[in-house]
Amino acid sequence: MQSREFSGVMVCAGVEVPYRRQAPEGTTGDLLAQAFRMALAQSGFAAKEIDGLGVASFTLSPDHAIDLAWRLGLSPRWCMDDCHGGASGINLLQHAVRAIQCGDANVIALVSGDRFQPSDFKQLVDHYNLTTRVWLRPLESGGPNALFAMLTQQHAQRYGLSRTDYGALCVAQRGWASRNPQAVYRTPLSIDAYLDAPLVADPLGRFDCVPVVSGANAIVVARTDLAKHGTRVAVRALRCAYNVDHQMGDGLQTSLVTLAPALWRDADMTPDQMDLVSVYDDYPVMALVQLADLGFAPDADLRALISRISSHELPVNTSGGQLSAGQAGAAGGMHGLVEAVTQLRGEAGERQVRDATRALVSGYGMVEYRYGMCANAVVLEAVGGGSQ
Repeated sequence: MQSREFSGVMVCAGVEVPYRRQAPEGTTGDLLAQAFRMALAQSGFAAKEIDGLGVASFTLSPDHAIDLAWRLGLSPRWCMDDCHGGASGINLLQHAVRAIQCGDANVIALVSGDRFQPSDFKQLVDHYNLTTRVWLRPLESGGPNALFAMLTQQHAQRYGLSRTDYGALCVAQRGWASRNPQAVYRTPLSIDAYLDAPLVADPLGRFDCVPVVSGANAIVVARTDLAKHGTRVAVRALRCAYNVDHQMGDGLQTSLVTLAPALWRDADMTPDQMDLVSVYDDYPVMALVQLADLGFAPDADLRALISRISSHELPVNTSGGQLSAGQAGAAGGMHGLVEAVTQLRGEAGERQVRDATRALVSGYGMVEYRYGMCANAVVLEAVGGGSQ
């Protein structure tokens, strides 16, 4: 039975402007506009039917969502900027769904992305927020790698894991990426190659650290009775948590652990009923932490979970995830969402999960001086078709 909380709204498109290692010509606005046009084409809506716009981007500045709306020729009744990093995509989705249910808009386009020159990324890392600028920039810490290296050390000690265990996730995701023509890194990865890669911040090697790329993503959300042709995706349940308490802990849990019971209750489903999962994967350890928090390792046996992921018994990050497809700035928060929509529409090509009708997507964002300050998750279900 459709969850009443999010009834009446469909995700009608999910697209990705191919990620690139080198910044393309043009601006971040150009990438977002391209994603917008692609989403219109897939959804069947005309630009004049779009009355809501949500934007997540680090490098669109000094422009905002309303500036992009003007550039796209829109006159939205609902407009939103988001700055929650890896939690942006699902955060935008939650607000868009609520806006449609409340009658503030009927058809909303959500776009995210960034165009990075090397100087842009350094600027982002050094000035991510006030805490980073004041306490980390003077140390020349180089970004989050050192923080997550220490977190990985703690996680490995607690659960008895080795570099080979974390590497198994990277290898599995590269296997999915090899079937994804839009993934930036598609060359098959062996565990030996993973272990032989240069260390970045012990125990993190090159393949543990998400590669920075340029690109954009977009989805279209609409009132159910207005949805056009093709398979649509229903939002069964959606929850967000902004839990500062986790900043005081050891980082081995996210605020997903606090929202998971209500999420599964709202969806009237369990983790075992998911056909695929997309979790925010800036580092392998965070993929495991989110999966555990969401109930995919109820006995805390992470090696068994890793085995299920490696064998593709549990399809996780079927695009290759950000570790192989790349992280296009704020688009990283929407990448897994777009992949889930693509799978549920049956349009994933060689990497298509057979008979996929249900997916779980999680986001995790705003790494401050310590750990991520917000997290969210959504359960999606294909209606009016589904994958083949």
